[in-house]
Amino acid sequence: MPPRRSRSVAIAVFGAVMLCAATARADRSSVIAATYPQYSVSPPTTSQIVVCHDFGCRGRTVLAVTAGDRQQLAGIMAAGRASPQAERAAIAQAGAWFDRRIAQAAGTVNHVARANAAYVFRPEGQLDCIDTSRNTTTLLLLLDMLHLLHHHSVEAPRARGFLFDGKAPHATAVLLERATGKRWSVDAWTRAYGQKPEIMALDRWLDAD
Repeated sequence: MPPRRSRSVAIAVFGAVMLCAATARADRSSVIAATYPQYSVSPPTTSQIVVCHDFGCRGRTVLAVTAGDRQQLAGIMAAGRASPQAERAAIAQAGAWFDRRIAQAAGTVNHVARANAAYVFRPEGQLDCIDTSRNTTTLLLLLDMLHLLHHHSVEAPRARGFLFDGKAPHATAVLLERATGKRWSVDAWTRAYGQKPEIMALDRWLDAD
């Protein structure tokens, strides 16, 4: 592996692990501060987002959020009003829609599940966990800004795995269930193009390999 590229990938992963360690409930500004500046990415607004791709957010695509996009998200999330569980199911549906929505512009139509070091030399169109955790957090913040989350708040991405603990570094987007204080991982890295992100209790996610 060329030293420059391997060093940059290692630094990006280690930086994400260290940055995502916060556990307290965060407001939107602190989530944004913990998620985007390290990669020089602008935070989402209700009219524009930046999509990360090509590993470690080395590729960035600016995408307009149209009135049609906002309508689609509102329609998807309407099914989640009844309960936290229903809202998480709707978020998973929104995640699949979002992945398809951004793919044409970002060139990620052929991205695979669990893209790993095998793609370091050919990352174009692929998404590592830095990309997916940032993109999914972008979606969750967009839903929040559109007042489409009724049972959850958005938190900064979290990470697991520090190599010395025998686990590979990995990052995920995170939701906080307001009524119970329970946290949930929303992990799109384990899914291929157009599939729903994997949502599970964050404690269970942190214990996984």
